[in-house]
Amino acid sequence: MTDSFPIAILGRSNFTHNYESFLQRNHFTPLQTLNPGEALSCRGLLLPGGGDITPAFFGQLNRGSQNIDTELDILQLTTLELFMRSRKPVLGICKGMQLINIALGGTLTQHLPNASAHLIPEGDIYHGTRILPNSVLSELYGTTAIVNSAHHQCIDRAGKGLHPIQFAQSDNCPEAIVHEELPILGVQWHPERLDAGYTSLQGDLILSFYRREYVRQSD
Repeated sequence: MTDSFPIAILGRSNFTHNYESFLQRNHFTPLQTLNPGEALSCRGLLLPGGGDITPAFFGQLNRGSQNIDTELDILQLTTLELFMRSRKPVLGICKGMQLINIALGGTLTQHLPNASAHLIPEGDIYHGTRILPNSVLSELYGTTAIVNSAHHQCIDRAGKGLHPIQFAQSDNCPEAIVHEELPILGVQWHPERLDAGYTSLQGDLILSFYRREYVRQSD
């Protein structure tokens, strides 16, 4: 890879095309891989959206989880652990945010009672959120934002060192988390596929997280 900022996408190739395009149009070099060691050669990690996480990984029986891929969960959690040890930047999107929470000892609500506020059969649903002031997201987007959702689960108990910084206006479902020390950011929404017909939010801005964190580590 000749680009100065390769980003690993730890996911199955038939589900990572949107994320690869997202990185490419912002001048990053994506590396789709299922190999944790290969991923660690990159400067950052993107954990993509996907199915639900194996409930046993957060100490629960299946109470509504769907489209589980345990092998992928293991590979993603292993890779995340390597990046955390190396203090390299990690961005989690949708399932990726939930994986971050599970890796740090948090739990999930496996099926929201008002799931229709976050997921519709036709695709993404757009809804309002509030963002905590003086957070990484408020610096990019201000204190309110309309985002897109396609999930039926949410963070219940936050993992160690993680702080929710964005919430759905309808039910306070966490829509973003950050780590208090490590360069880790997770969003429940999908910045890679925002529709300008529904929101003015610029999803590409969130990728400034990678460069900012890398520069900070280089200082």
